[in-house]
Amino acid sequence: MKRKRASKVELAAKRAALSARRVAAHEAALLRGRTKVNAALLKPDNSYSTPDYVLRGYYLDVPFSCKDCGKAEVWRDTQQKWWYETAKGGVWTTATRCRACRRRERERVAEARRVSLEGKAKKKNIK
Repeated sequence: MKRKRASKVELAAKRAALSARRVAAHEAALLRGRTKVNAALLKPDNSYSTPDYVLRGYYLDVPFSCKDCGKAEVWRDTQQKWWYETAKGGVWTTATRCRACRRRERERVAEARRVSLEGKAKKKNIK
């Protein structure tokens, strides 16, 4: 009787191990060629929900239209990985401008900052 029970337990353990190997192989096949998410490197956020790319486990290319020029662009999975994990961008942010418009906006902001600081310096020297 004990031998029969032990063999059933052993069979169940073998089935569970086989099932786990199948799940792992399936997940590996899904992730092959994908850019994986390292959730430990993401910027902390106080949201009660989790972004879909974290739940999925990998990044997908995301199409978008530039909000300045309207050009159709694609935010690549490798760019997303850099933005979220290296640059520590907000986990809920997405790309909104193409490269050329981002450069133009950066230059515009830098110029506005320079003009503002010059104006403050002049105002300070007048007093």
